[in-house]
Amino acid sequence: MKLMASLLIAVLMVSLLSAKAGAQNTVDSSTLDGKVLFGYQGWFRTPNDGSGVGWSHWSRGAAPSPETMTVDLYPDLSEFDPKDLCPIPGETIANKPAYLFSAFNKNVVMKHFEWMRQYGLDGVLVQRFLSDIPGSKAQGDGVLKNIIAAAERTGRTFAIEYDISGANSDSMAGTLQADWNYLVNDLHITSSSRYQRHKGKPVVSVWGMGLSDRSHPPSDTNAAIQLIRWFQTTGGAAYIGGTPAFWRSRTRDANPNPEWAEVYKAMDVVQPWNVGRYGDLAGVERWKGEQIVPDLALTTANNQLYMPVIFPGFSWHNLNAQSPQNQIPRLKGEFLWRQAVNARAAGVRLLKIAMYDEVNEGTAMFKAAPHRSDAPDQGFWLTLDADGAELPSDWYLRLAGEITKAFHRGVPLSPTMPAAPVKKD
Repeated sequence: MKLMASLLIAVLMVSLLSAKAGAQNTVDSSTLDGKVLFGYQGWFRTPNDGSGVGWSHWSRGAAPSPETMTVDLYPDLSEFDPKDLCPIPGETIANKPAYLFSAFNKNVVMKHFEWMRQYGLDGVLVQRFLSDIPGSKAQGDGVLKNIIAAAERTGRTFAIEYDISGANSDSMAGTLQADWNYLVNDLHITSSSRYQRHKGKPVVSVWGMGLSDRSHPPSDTNAAIQLIRWFQTTGGAAYIGGTPAFWRSRTRDANPNPEWAEVYKAMDVVQPWNVGRYGDLAGVERWKGEQIVPDLALTTANNQLYMPVIFPGFSWHNLNAQSPQNQIPRLKGEFLWRQAVNARAAGVRLLKIAMYDEVNEGTAMFKAAPHRSDAPDQGFWLTLDADGAELPSDWYLRLAGEITKAFHRGVPLSPTMPAAPVKKD
């Protein structure tokens, strides 16, 4: 009897410790404070994924080849089951078939989220493209369901981020409102315990209003404010606005109309798009003083959260042949690290990293091929050794884990990038 009792106690202790560990590894979805979230495109498709789309976002309307490829950074696919991948016709790595993935495959998305859990990362803002509604709505829904399942299994958070690029100005608001109602009432996404909330409300982000070009409507500031207020009241959401980088001064990439100041003031969270606005460490330092510090001061005065975007580097040579290869070098991680250091030093409490899976523009943070020999032999590919670095494929996930840890604790980041950041588990 004593032996049985001892065994029972031991089993209960293990169960309690396991439950406690699981609870500690589950991200708090109730607040944006201290969060570091990634953008997640989820738009990659392959012919064997069941979507019926064929190759999408990997190439220009045909099977990927050195002439049609539209991505620069090659992902590390060594941990995936080959059955969940698709071979690239005519492309090889060391005489073996080269592969690509589809986010329509639930196992692929699950692996991406398992990495987030493994490295202690918070979750994603799921990109939902207005130009795909209603034509490709089923495709977006399929990926979204994969994300919900993965977030619930791994304890990460997720929220919708609409991209309004190319939207019709006359129908934009109605399309957004109808889709949000559909997601909430039909797909019940906000009923998930993993849906990101803030101050009791589910979070929704709308990216692209206020930019100076015509492909990002509306031009009418009253229409913009009405849309924000709809989400905050009828839509019952906390509103993140993906704004131009120069939203505060209304210069360069921002609409110069002074009435946009009231639009930005109506947002719960201001999220300026900083990708490509600086391209070296000197530019990162200038950005802190010229943009981050005054941006934060204004949003604080307006009782808003400020969510700057940082990025690891940039390259879209295959998408835009006129652009140089490795246009904004990653500098072995130093470029990303310095942006995060400056944001924390300025007092920023919330961060977005662009992006988790964006290989088209070379900003992806997930596992990438460490050496040129690990990518297809054919065509141009950006790999992690581009700057003379000898880095593991998970280097940027490790750095993101260190950055996330500092934001959770509200402490400064060391100006010196870790020589060997470690995995969380």
